[in-house]
Amino acid sequence: MLNIYTVSFFGHRSIERASEVENRFDKLLHELIAQKEYVEFLIGRDGEFDLLASAAIKRAVREYGYGNTHFTLVLPYMKAEYRDNEKEYLDYYDEVEVCAESADAHPKAAIQIRNRKMVDRSDLVVCCIQHKSGGAYKTMQYAEKQGKSIVNLADN
Repeated sequence: MLNIYTVSFFGHRSIERASEVENRFDKLLHELIAQKEYVEFLIGRDGEFDLLASAAIKRAVREYGYGNTHFTLVLPYMKAEYRDNEKEYLDYYDEVEVCAESADAHPKAAIQIRNRKMVDRSDLVVCCIQHKSGGAYKTMQYAEKQGKSIVNLADN
């Protein structure tokens, strides 16, 4: 039976020292892909960190392409941008899913609900928390309470 290791990603809408974060990302992703039998990556698409993470994942999968990864975009609710560009999304991600638990919630609440569901599914939470405020920070606090392994790429 396949041993799936699930990793989710969270960070602030805008990040400082992006090139440092990117270097730490590349190293971490290489280790995960090389050491784990199968890695499932879960990501949102709600800010600068998510875009940086997505690019790093795509780069790592291309470079170390062992065929042991799955890259899933998890939307908090159906977005018009996705509906209007579904083919482009499916060309980029292996899968796009809408989180059932957050799909009918108020848009502001939906992102936090989706984030918690992603944490619940994860073995490892990779984040870039540079401020002790905001949704990404709250998600990291939730992951800590759930006893998840956490890597904060903002830490030196």
